[in-house]
Amino acid sequence: MVTHDDAAGVPSDSHVGAARHGDNHADLPDVVRIVRDLVRFDTTNYGGGNARGEGPAAAYIAEFLRSQGLEPVIVGPEATPDAPARPSVVARWPGQDSTLPPLVLHGHTDVVPADASDWSVDPFAGVIRDGCLWGRGSVDMKNMLGLILANVQHFTEQGRRPRRDVILAFFADEEAGGSAGAAWLVLQHPELFAEARVALSEVGGYTITVGGRRAYLLQTGEKGHTWLRLRARGTAGHASAVNNDNPVTAIARAVSAIGAIEWPIELTETTRALVEGIRDLAGLPASTPPEDVVAAAGFAKPFLSATLRNTTTPTVINAGYMQNVIPASAEALVDVRPLPGQEEPVLARVREAVGPDVAIEIIEQGIGYESPFDGDFVQAIQQSIAQHDPEAVVLPYLLNAGTDNVSLTRLGITGYGFVPTRVPDDFDFPGSYHAVDERIPLSALLFGEQVLGDLLERY
Repeated sequence: MVTHDDAAGVPSDSHVGAARHGDNHADLPDVVRIVRDLVRFDTTNYGGGNARGEGPAAAYIAEFLRSQGLEPVIVGPEATPDAPARPSVVARWPGQDSTLPPLVLHGHTDVVPADASDWSVDPFAGVIRDGCLWGRGSVDMKNMLGLILANVQHFTEQGRRPRRDVILAFFADEEAGGSAGAAWLVLQHPELFAEARVALSEVGGYTITVGGRRAYLLQTGEKGHTWLRLRARGTAGHASAVNNDNPVTAIARAVSAIGAIEWPIELTETTRALVEGIRDLAGLPASTPPEDVVAAAGFAKPFLSATLRNTTTPTVINAGYMQNVIPASAEALVDVRPLPGQEEPVLARVREAVGPDVAIEIIEQGIGYESPFDGDFVQAIQQSIAQHDPEAVVLPYLLNAGTDNVSLTRLGITGYGFVPTRVPDDFDFPGSYHAVDERIPLSALLFGEQVLGDLLERY
């Protein structure tokens, strides 16, 4: 096992103080303070193996868990001349009944980049303002890390234990696909997740209001993701000459062809249940088209609409280096999000659209999945919500993006996304992911801690 020095780039005993930026705020609820501490670690993942701050954040988490009597390990790929170490933290939290299969409760420590010039606050200062905690990671997903750690602390203080053993995992590198985080641990150290059958993480649990009723979205599946590189080669030369072998033209045609694909609506088991649930809450006729039904979900519509069909989206074009020179090659990047089970048909359609003269390389691929919207775990979530928000309902949904649950499915672990987050009707929670001025209401953190604690005792 490749383990890392807990300090991981920070002086011993300094990381907690650094996270708090010199102020104490002892009056803050524990869960708010913990999430704020975590936000103050700049754990930006730039992709391509270029990341920062995961070491100090891992050290903070490991020290916190040790202070509660747990024995965490810090594990991950070692540093190389071209890339930093990528530490993740894993610990086993003993439950009341060790004969039950353990639950994997996980999140990621890294965040996407934040350009401070676009923000109204420092994205890594952990500012508390207007009833919210502001900062990169406050929604994606240091909020969940805080809910986990606060529950570990409060259970320990109160002499309580979860019903079953809980495998706590705090992964690096999720924002770049997880190859140096969850995927690495699954391949190199599957024993850390031995006997687990269910995992809980992001991206679900937030509220939408439909027909005057609050609904919590439980992520029961994910679309797949395939990142493609298109490469056209041609004959380099002076731009003033006639050249019918121009790779820029070829790559432009390929990108345009992909952009012109119109994918039809195809409902999976999950999206069919979601559409029916929203339609019932909104009181819409049975004949209402699915696209119009999900429009009733308000702020969640952009996410939910994308789960009704496959998507193929060109995102980057790279070609040339001077105005009067035809380059020898041109490239484009394409983000492909197939519905579960449609990975190969979608790729075949892309290849058909692009044609034989442009090469297609798969940079990374994650296979989609769907988990059942029934069983003991789902019932426990429904019961926990009923305990704390009796008039609300829980609806399944398919995530249009990807999480570390995809890696855990390789071990036969069924993944769900549910970070219990009750927000005001006018708060655009799904729009906060990767957004400027990302923030979360303090009330949502307090609510989430209670619901998660209830779930851990129930399941």
